[in-house]
Amino acid sequence: MRRELFPGDPRSVGDDPDYRFSLANERTFLAWIRTALALAAGGLGAVTILDDFPGEEFLGIGLLALSFLTAASAYRRWALNERAMRLDEPLPPSRLPMLMAVGVAVVAVAAAVLFAADVS
Repeated sequence: MRRELFPGDPRSVGDDPDYRFSLANERTFLAWIRTALALAAGGLGAVTILDDFPGEEFLGIGLLALSFLTAASAYRRWALNERAMRLDEPLPPSRLPMLMAVGVAVVAVAAAVLFAADVS
């Protein structure tokens, strides 16, 4: 259980895969980290800039929580993919894209509802 949630360094198992696959895996990891940073910036911006907007804390905390989940899941996904490539196994399925889509959709709907409530 612990190993599935917090995988260790995958470079200690198996053989080195083609470096192009390792670099592609690393680029994907970095893209998720950039996404997490953008979400964190949006969350901090919502809390600090939207002073007159009702629900600013809700939006900010939601974006920061989504940022945390994205960053934490990105490492797990990178490590599991690297391990699978080193052991010549199929890549494990990931829920990160679904989590991101649902999270962004919830934040967008909440922001629209709060904006509509503020206008009326």
